[in-house]
Amino acid sequence: MDAYDEGSKARHLPDGPDGSLPEGPASAGSTPDSTPCADQESTDQESTGQESVGQESTDQESVPQHHDSQAPTAQAPGPQVSGPEAPAADPPVPIPAPTGIASLPLRSQIVAALALAVVAVVACVHLGMVFLHVAPSNTVTKQHGRAIDDWIYPEFEQNWKLFAPNPLQQNIDVQVRAQVRGADGGITETGWYDLSALDGAAIDGNLLPSHTQQNELRRAWDFYIGTHDNDNHPVGLRGDLSQRYLRRIVLLRLDREGAGGKGAVVESVQVRSRTTNVPPPKWSEEQVSDTPVLRELPWWTVPEEDVTDARTEASAG
Repeated sequence: MDAYDEGSKARHLPDGPDGSLPEGPASAGSTPDSTPCADQESTDQESTGQESVGQESTDQESVPQHHDSQAPTAQAPGPQVSGPEAPAADPPVPIPAPTGIASLPLRSQIVAALALAVVAVVACVHLGMVFLHVAPSNTVTKQHGRAIDDWIYPEFEQNWKLFAPNPLQQNIDVQVRAQVRGADGGITETGWYDLSALDGAAIDGNLLPSHTQQNELRRAWDFYIGTHDNDNHPVGLRGDLSQRYLRRIVLLRLDREGAGGKGAVVESVQVRSRTTNVPPPKWSEEQVSDTPVLRELPWWTVPEEDVTDARTEASAG
């Protein structure tokens, strides 16, 4: 008995003459009895393979996969690149809004440009006039001196008193008195009105004093003495102009103060200056006189048009 007989489950097959399997339909595997067995074994193997593949796939899904290098990190938000060599898209650059004149409508831009041009021209003309006024005498000032003076005086007159080695250290008060004709026809003479003191009282405590209160009377007096000699004779062509300018100002002030009473008419005026030296500081050894110096101008007859103009300006003010 061979090895096949030892096992209880060994399959016994008939032996051939040479000990091999006998030839026949069974050895060729084409008999109907052997075909179902082969098909059953193939089906069992396929089902077993599917079960093993399904088990593997389930195990792979349940077990997390780890790489040998490093766990993946979260990516920062930003523009997504579609390909390995695609450049990042630049963010859009905001267009700045127009400012200044460019932000205005077209009509407003034209008006603003014209206004700036006018201001520039006036500034250039003014600077040129001031330069010609302070410059030494030349051909232009000789030919157009009157036009330059009309532009400069009395508002833009220039002098060097502030920048002198010894600046002006005097107080100058401009005073005026008048001869007035009353309602009864009689002529009376008023006392002296200290016009500079009245301006000083109006300026004292005023945070925003007017240009008239500060400079009108002072500049008018400087204009007069600059065009007259010590004997009150006019020097140059502007002597008469300075006299009329000063006379108009004092007439306006007298009318404002009600000189001579209600209904009185100013017939003539007289102007004088009262100059006193500013006392030096206590630590200074400089000695100055404290006696006032008076300079009286002659009586001026007041034309009728000056009186009318003074009343018109006083009522308008």
